Formats: sequence, structure tokens, C-alpha cells
Amino acid sequence: MCGADGQIPLKRLCSPGQCSVLAVRDNATLTRGGIVNTLNQGNQWGRYDTRRDSRRHHPRASRLSTHRRGRAMSDRPEMFEGTDRIWMDGEFVDFEDAQTHVLTHALHYGTGVFEGVRCYDTEQGPAVFRWEEHLDRLYKSAKPYDLDIEFSKDELTEATTELIETEGFESCYIRPIVYYGFDSLGVSPKDCPTKTTIAAWPWGAYLGEEALEEGVDVMVSSWRKHASSQIPTNIKTTGLYVNSMLAGEEARRNGYTEAIVLNKEGNVAEGPGENIFMVRDGEIYTPGLAESILEGITRNTAITLAEEMGYTVHEEATISRGELYTADELFFTGTAAEVTPIRSVDDNEIGEGTKGPVTDELQSAFFDVIESGDREEWFHYV
Repeated sequence: MCGADGQIPLKRLCSPGQCSVLAVRDNATLTRGGIVNTLNQGNQWGRYDTRRDSRRHHPRASRLSTHRRGRAMSDRPEMFEGTDRIWMDGEFVDFEDAQTHVLTHALHYGTGVFEGVRCYDTEQGPAVFRWEEHLDRLYKSAKPYDLDIEFSKDELTEATTELIETEGFESCYIRPIVYYGFDSLGVSPKDCPTKTTIAAWPWGAYLGEEALEEGVDVMVSSWRKHASSQIPTNIKTTGLYVNSMLAGEEARRNGYTEAIVLNKEGNVAEGPGENIFMVRDGEIYTPGLAESILEGITRNTAITLAEEMGYTVHEEATISRGELYTADELFFTGTAAEVTPIRSVDDNEIGEGTKGPVTDELQSAFFDVIESGDREEWFHYV
């Protein structure tokens, strides 16, 4: 029933067999034309700036209605404290205003591609590590989805640099993402616009600071990695990370830090968000691209450094599950994980159950490069 002003009370949003809207904010109203008023009137969100030596406090808005489940926007997760702005489609917007419609195509079908990149505080100042390679992969990942990125690589580079500078980050994690936005909601995204967003926030060691020294306990997941004949495995796309989430959460429910995922043939593929390396008799092995892995940029970095240090690296290896248990050393690599030792697999101790000498040497070489920033071809300085 409509009120005298022609508006439908929220309690009457849906009639039998019909629903005009999926989610509403407090005090929102639905007009006869189906338009929801979701304006935030006068809200100032609480912020806490963790960058450098500055601290800013703003009045917190009142909590949203208890009818809205989950975290209120003013209760910002700790990870994002100190992040004020996000770049969206050519404009910088306030953190709380960086929103998208609930009927966005990518939300329903996983039709987006993304990158994870780190900016390090090097001896020569803040620098984005292997930015060009990450950017190249973002554009390559977009091709199978026919995602037309409307911005050039130079424009995305300029936006990322400005974002880091204006946020005042000396080091941070960077998340560019390109996805099909809101228009039609059939499986075909042909009428949906391509949206491009870049966010950045401070983020420490992905698997924990202690993991870099002590290593992590992992399990082989019961979930298998999909084959490249089913969905391309050499691109970094949002929907595919459901596989990673299932494997990782299975491991954590069982008391492990992370998982290892096998491919459909039962051979070792990778971690949920990491590539994996094995050391045996002083030589280094890592699954090849034919094993349904993502061609990791930190993986490539580790291979390059190891070969420069004189190690023999088998980068197209096929590794069986059983070889994991008898390896001299195992370690993960990834933008988030960096170089993280693995100390046990399925409760089987690897080597001496500590960070092995090859892993230690390679990890030290990696962080030496990161701290010095002296390989100019690998850094984009802010």
C-alpha cells in the first residue's frame, strides 16, 4: 500500500511473486518507479590514519540500524585504517564512497580480473615492485573475458603513483581490479560497462611475520585445481579464487596455516595464493605452466635470483604428492607471501622442520633486492 506521498513503505517492498529491490539502507524509500533513496545525510565516517607519523580522528557516524546485519561502514576493518581514497574509473573517491551496485555482473558471475602488487620502502624511497609485469598480466588477463580496459597503462601507472603519494604510504599493497559492472544480469555481459579500480593499503606479511622465519604448516587440500581446458589458469581472475578460498579455509579449519592444491592429474599445482618450490639434493624444482598454475611474478623473481646464485632450477617440473613428504625443503612464493618456508605437510616434517639453507639464502637475496631497490628494471619509483 502506498502512502499519501506516493511512496511505498519499506515493509511492503515485495509483493507475492515480485520483488523490486534486493537491499536498502536505513530510512530509504521506494518510489512507484522503483528508485531507492540511499543517500547518507551528513554522515562523517570515523578514520584513523596509520601512515608515517600523522594521526587524524574524525567523529564517528552513529551506527546503522540493527536491522542491517554485518559490519557498519564506520567500523572499518583494521586492515584499511589509514586508507582515505580509492581510484575508480578515472577519479579519486573517498574510501566510504567506493561502492558498486548489488546487481553488478562481476558479483554474480566472477567476471573480473585483478592484480596484487607491493610497494616497498626501499633505500631509494617508495617503489612498486615489478609493476610493469603486473600491469602486462592485468591486460592479458582481460583478453579472454573481452574486458576492454578503457585506460592506458600509462594512465593506470599515473593513477597508482598519485594514489600512493597522496595517501602518504611508504610501503603498501596495491589492488588493481577490472570487472563487468551494472547493467544487464544475464550470463552474457555484453551490455555491462567495464569498471576499473585501484586501491592501496598497508599490509604486512601475508602468512604472518613469524612464518618468514619459522615456516608454515600446510595440508594437501581435498579440492583440486581446475584444468586450463576448463578455465584459463594463466590469468588472474576473480571467480577462480573460489577454488583458492575453499582450499585455504579447509586447511585453516583443520589447524593448518595454508593448503597445497593438486591438479586434476593428482600432481602438485600450487598454493591457494602462492607458487610452490621444492629443494632436493641441492637443486630447485617448481611445477611448470602445464600443471595448471598461475605464472607468478614472484615465482619468476625467485627463479632468476636462484639461477644467478648458481642453483639449477627445474621450472617445468612435475611433482607428485609423495615427493612433498620427502623433500629437503619446500617454500611458497607470491606477492603477498613473498618467500615463505614450509615446515610440514600433512604433519610430515620437511627436512629439519625449520627454514632450510637454500630457502634461507634465496629469501635473503629476495629481501636484499627489496630493501636496496638497486635493480631498476624491477622497480617503479614513486
